[in-house]
This record gives sequence, C-alpha cells and structure tokens, in this order.
Amino acid sequence: MNHFDPSAPIFLSTAYLPPIQYFTKLLHPHGVVLEGAENFVKQSYRNRCHIAGPEGLQPLTVPVEKSPSPKSPIRDIRISDHGNWRHLHLNALISSYGSAPFFDYYITDLEPFYTHKYTFLWEFNLDLLSLCLEWLDIAPLIMFSSEYTEEPPNDYRYTIRPKQAPEDEHFIPTPYYQTFARKYGFMPRLSIVDLIFHEGPAAILTLQRSIR
Repeated sequence: MNHFDPSAPIFLSTAYLPPIQYFTKLLHPHGVVLEGAENFVKQSYRNRCHIAGPEGLQPLTVPVEKSPSPKSPIRDIRISDHGNWRHLHLNALISSYGSAPFFDYYITDLEPFYTHKYTFLWEFNLDLLSLCLEWLDIAPLIMFSSEYTEEPPNDYRYTIRPKQAPEDEHFIPTPYYQTFARKYGFMPRLSIVDLIFHEGPAAILTLQRSIR
C-alpha cells in the first residue's frame, strides 16, 4: 500500500464475504471507495473467502465464467454454475458454524444467497456486503469509483489478499472465541461471518478493537 492519509477515503476491491481486516476499513471516518473500474484479479478475495471448519482453514471460491478478454472489467464478471458451488458453500457454512452461538440467528438471512442465482459477481458481493453491514448495525460511507485511479492514498485494493499479504500497521487481529480454536489455534483473517456467527451483536466491538 502507498502512503496513508487519515483525511482521505480508503480504496477497497469488491470481495466475497470479506475478511475481518476488510471490515475494519469500512469503519474509517472518511468512508471507502469501492473499486468498480478495475479488472478482475484471480486468486483474490474478490471471489473467495476463508472460513474455519472441522478440517481447519477452508477456502470457499465462487466460480466465474471465463472471459474472452484477458482483462475483464470487474462489473462484467459472471458467476458460473460449475460444480454445484452454492450447495457446497452453504453446507460448508453449516458444518463449520452450526454450533456457533449466533449461527441460528443469522443463517436464515444468508440462505437465500445460495438459492437465488445471481448473474454478476459484483452484485452478489455487494448484496452480501449490505447484509453483513446490516448484521453489524453500521452504515458506513461507501462510494463507487467510475474511473480507475493509479496509486491513490489508502489503497488496500491489492494488499488485503489471501496469500502473501503485507503487514497492515492499522490492523490488529483481536482474538475472539472460535469453535475450532482449541484444535487449530486462533485464526485472525477469516471471513466476517466467522466473527458474526461467534459474537453476534458484539462483533462490532471486536472490529473496533482491531483498528490501530
């Protein structure tokens, strides 16, 4: 990431059930810019999230259709029906969090996302993001880019990522109860649903404590 300007908004990519680190950026007092003019980036949180299940860390990936162009605008990325992924993702969430304290309270809101077929990844992610914000009872300022900006301040579009993520001096992973922590230890960069299913209304407090 380039320089951090506390008076400027934070730039974020779209993401599928984003990680906790991502949601700490949504609490930035000057809002966020959700990047809508970039090209799709493979093997990123744009179509992937991480949860913790009985077998440890588990990635969930939304398959997307192959584009005829090597550079595919993020808003044009179509979701594929390959592999019955909706059923697999929902089952994975149930098996991973069925015993979490607040799972039963939230799962009925989440189930329709795995029965309704979205066409575009952008819309699917955005509606899921709206649901998670509703669960957290927050209404951050979210703006959308219409043109791509090279190296804006507070650029987290490519640094919040599943692999080889650089150190984020503004994020402090704050431990909370996790179902499988005794077996695998605390996992700090899971999807926001891990935090919400375990902490419910108190999840926002953990997010606030995770900001440096």
